[in-house]
Amino acid sequence: MNPIRNSSHSFAAAKEEFESAWENQRHTRFELPAVDVNEVLSDCYEVSQPVQLTRSLVWDMELKKAWDPASYIPYVVSRKHSWGRHFLDDGNERLFREITAQAWIANTRGPVLEDVFIHHQEQEIFFLGRSEMETETGETLRTNGFQPLFHVMHAVGGTEDTPLNLWRIVILTENYDRQFHRPFEDMIKAGGLPGFLEIYIEKDLHVTLTRRQS
Repeated sequence: MNPIRNSSHSFAAAKEEFESAWENQRHTRFELPAVDVNEVLSDCYEVSQPVQLTRSLVWDMELKKAWDPASYIPYVVSRKHSWGRHFLDDGNERLFREITAQAWIANTRGPVLEDVFIHHQEQEIFFLGRSEMETETGETLRTNGFQPLFHVMHAVGGTEDTPLNLWRIVILTENYDRQFHRPFEDMIKAGGLPGFLEIYIEKDLHVTLTRRQS
């Protein structure tokens, strides 16, 4: 079935698919600590001009990143193809992505296909990994098995003036594999803002960031 025409699929069903995978004990899951965006910005960076991020701005970043990951996560994604953005019967949005991405724990790159569901009111996005997908021109795309499929949740929490960046991933391993935690633990150790927020602040808000030495 052409997924673009399958608009009866709902955000609620996508969230249920993510949560079901999350609860599967064979799968490997990881949740990054919530990032208080303005607190981390103040503590870790010198800025070229005063800047205060709102929840609306962080959500704007998430929407742009969902459609154009090559611009906002170039350290992971080397090419992108997004298509089929449309509203669902439940009023939420769906789109499809094909990206070439760095593997989580191997020194290799490969294709990643994602079915993306966007809830504007809740400010949540689910990226559901697929092994096969049909493009807007009818071409069938397939992954090459270079790593397990995975689902990711990006969301914004907190208040308008105190936004929180939220992130979870569940990797569909056949058996729990703790080595997949390594890149995410490294992110926590590195501190600071996620790279995509740094890029958004500089690219879209035109504020230069300089990381303070710890």
